This record gives sequence, structure tokens and C-alpha cells, in this order.
Amino acid sequence: MNLLAAWQISSADRLLLVLPLFHIHALGNGLHCWLNSGCRMRLLERFDHRTAADQFLDFQPTLFFGVPTIYVRLLEAPREIARSMRLFVSGSAPLPVHVFDGFRDRFGHTILERYGMTEAFMILSNPYDGERRAGTVGFPLPGVSVRIVDGELQVKSATLFAGYWRNDAATSAAFEDGWFKTGDLASVSEDGYYRLLGRRSDLIISGGFNIYPREIEELLAEQRGVAEVAVVGVPDDLRGEVPVAYVVGDAAAEDLERACRENLASFKVPRQFIRVDSLPRTALGKVQKNRLR
Repeated sequence: MNLLAAWQISSADRLLLVLPLFHIHALGNGLHCWLNSGCRMRLLERFDHRTAADQFLDFQPTLFFGVPTIYVRLLEAPREIARSMRLFVSGSAPLPVHVFDGFRDRFGHTILERYGMTEAFMILSNPYDGERRAGTVGFPLPGVSVRIVDGELQVKSATLFAGYWRNDAATSAAFEDGWFKTGDLASVSEDGYYRLLGRRSDLIISGGFNIYPREIEELLAEQRGVAEVAVVGVPDDLRGEVPVAYVVGDAAAEDLERACRENLASFKVPRQFIRVDSLPRTALGKVQKNRLR
């Protein structure tokens, strides 16, 4: 009901749902918004970039939920896919700013980025009416309280889970005075827009300095010849950890290093730029950084 109000979903909408139903993005946001609003929905087994344009043109949706990798693929689709659309929503992983900007330029739609978790359903959302700010996940949804403690986002809400299945130790470790510790690092602007900085487990501590991989990834993603990029910390005898970049594309390592040295503090510059054919991902498109390590 919160999302129906926040995103103005009604029985007049037509939802094209391509995400796997074993994730909260499709099950909580997609399936239940359909059931509660009474809108028409077309449910596909999976997203296929080869047939995506045909699905849009045939079904004429007004509402679409996707993950960043899907929006990267849609940038290759004809502009006509958006002619019936009212709202594109992105979540489950950070939406690169250049994809946000490129999508708006190509289709005339500003993607609404939001943030949630299986444990808490939806937590933050850019506004339906108002500025949808690139690189942010907006404001707390009605009835949701958030705070940042030691850089980590914590949440209280009516949709917060009761605990982990048959794992009291994990449940106890996840809560602090009734607040759920998301494990996500965040910051908030003076006017209230929240920005995710990455998972606490992805934070790189190098020689006593905190390095947020997303900052480096966003810079590298803007460089010519970079299709995708992920930055992880690897062990180092001197500094404890150092950043290493895994890059999909044909960009030269020396060019990427130069861009980093011109725009980042020296300790944030990746020590290696390793070219890979693809990044390991989950079914929802999240990069599996543990496999890169």
C-alpha cells in the first residue's frame, strides 16, 4: 500500500514484470502491487534483451521494475518502447549515473531509483513528484525511520522482518536497540537525499584510510572503452588492503590509471586494472565481489 501511494500505482496501470519471483523486488514490489492495485500484469519467465522491445511494443506497459543491468540493455532498444510508459523504477543494485543520464536522454524518462531489502521491504525512494536525483535513493518512505550509525544505515519500520529463520545468533547480531543494521554504508545530503556508498563488507581499509569502491567504480564507468567495472580490496603486506579494478571493455589500463590519478586521492587509485570478459552476477544482476576476490 505504501508503494501504491508513493508511486501512484492504480488499476489503470499495466505492469511488465520480468524479474525472478524469489527476490523481494519482484515478489514484494511487483506481484503484490499488482494484487493490491488490480492493474493488468504480464509476467515473463526472465528478461531477454533480444525480445524485450517486442514485449514493450506488444503489451504497451505503463509501469516497469528493473535492475541496472536491464536498463543498460534497454539503452540499445528503440525509443518507441517508452511511448506508453508512465514510470521506470530501478533497484537491487546501484544505478550508474551515466545510465541514468543516458536513459533520460534517449527515452525522455527519469528512472526512479529506490532502496530496499528482503528483511525490510522498501526503505527509501526518490520522489514520484519532485527531483529524482542521480546517484541517490531519495528519502525514507512513509512509516519508515532510518539513521546512520558509524556510517551504516539502520532502519525501523512496520514491514521489518521478525528475524532470520532458525538462526537466533544472526538475528541478535542484526539488531541494535530495535534498529535493524542493514550492512549498507550511506550518507545523506543537507536536503535529505540518501546515497548508498556500498556494503560494509566491501569497504576497503588501506593504510588506515577508508576507500568506498563505488566512488572509483563511478569514475571508471564514465571512461571511454569501459562497459562494466567492479573494484574490490585485495590483501597487501604493507597497507593491509589495496583496491583492484576488474574491467569489462577495451580501455587501456594506463588511460584508466591516468583518469584515477587526475580525479582521486592517490591511495584510492587501483593498483591493478584487470580485464575480464564479464563480471560474475546473481540472478538480479548484483556483482558477486567475493568471486572476484
